[in-house]
Amino acid sequence: MEDLALPLLQFIKTHQNWAFVVMFITGFGESFPFLGLAFPGTSLLIAAGTLVDAGTLSYPPVLAGAILGAVLGDFVAYWLGRRFGRGIARVWPFSRHPGLLPQGVGFFERHGGAGVFIGRFFGPVRAVIPLAAGIMLMPRGRFWLANIASALVWAPLLLFVGDAVGQAGDRLIGSGNTVFLVFGGVTLLGLAAAILAALHFGRRKT
Repeated sequence: MEDLALPLLQFIKTHQNWAFVVMFITGFGESFPFLGLAFPGTSLLIAAGTLVDAGTLSYPPVLAGAILGAVLGDFVAYWLGRRFGRGIARVWPFSRHPGLLPQGVGFFERHGGAGVFIGRFFGPVRAVIPLAAGIMLMPRGRFWLANIASALVWAPLLLFVGDAVGQAGDRLIGSGNTVFLVFGGVTLLGLAAAILAALHFGRRKT
C-alpha cells in the first residue's frame, strides 16, 4: 500500500483541488476493515499535515475529507457486522488471520460503546472495532455518536501532529524533504506496532 500512498502525496501536492477527494479516500481506507489493516492512512494524514504547514494545502478540505471518509468507513464496517454477524470471519482477511476478529470483539466487550471511540486511536485494531460493534448489535444511535465524535478528534489530531513535525522539519532539513521523511518514518513505526501487536496476540492464543 505504501507504493500507492507516495504517489497520492505527490498528486495532492501538485493538484490541491483534489485534496478533499484524496483525504476522503484516506479516511475511508484507514477505517474500512478490508483496507485499513494495510492502508497507511495515519501516515498519509500526518504527511498531509506537513503540507498544510508548508502552505501547499488548505486546511478545511483536508480536514473535511478525512473526517467524512473516516465516518463512512466505520459506518460501512458497522453495517457489515450487523448484516453478516460472525459469519464474516470466513471472509478475507479474517479467514487468513483468524485472530483479528476475536481481538476486535474482545476489545469491544471490555470497553463497551466507548470502545468505538477509543478504538479509533489504536492502530492494529482500529478498522476491526466498528465491525465488532455491528456484530455485537451496538445500538445505532450510540454507534453514530461514538463514530462521529472520534472522527472529529482523530483527523485534526493527526493533522496537528503533521503540522508540528513539519515546522520542526523545516528548521532542521528544509521543507522539500520533510513530508516524505515524515511519511516514511510514521509508516515504519506503524509497521512495527502492527508486528508487535500480532506477536502479542499470537502469544495470548498459545
